[in-house]
Amino acid sequence: IMGISRCIYMKISTKGRYALRLMLDLAQYGMEQDYVSIKKVSQRQDISEKYLEQIVAQLARAGFVTSVRGAQGGYRLVMEPKDYTVGMILRHIEGNLSSVKCLEESPNKCRRCNNCVTIEVWKQINDAVNSVIDNITLQDLVEKQLAMVSALPDEQ
Repeated sequence: IMGISRCIYMKISTKGRYALRLMLDLAQYGMEQDYVSIKKVSQRQDISEKYLEQIVAQLARAGFVTSVRGAQGGYRLVMEPKDYTVGMILRHIEGNLSSVKCLEESPNKCRRCNNCVTIEVWKQINDAVNSVIDNITLQDLVEKQLAMVSALPDEQ
């Protein structure tokens, strides 16, 4: 059992989760204004500005976001929210999302690959995860967020 638990190591890091929240915030609030400041994102998402600056720089290098300096400056998405999938964002920040190391390389270089019955389990897990993250867009998340907010009871 101990050997099995060491094989499964896919875990989305804080950086990956925050990158998705940052992109969602830009998708949601970028509709209202052209550029969104990291300070505002930090306040809304309760994430440190310094950490967000590191993440947004990585997203900018990937061409996911663009920026403008100055008092009215900030960041915005390069494409429409419908054109970003959760998978695109997570893979850029996290790298390979395979559930086991042996599926990271193609062709598979594991010496047990040809007689390993469990590899099918790991492939099915990967396929399921990829199916989910590649079929949810930022636009889907914005719509869910707006529906969630509108379903909350009015505070008095």
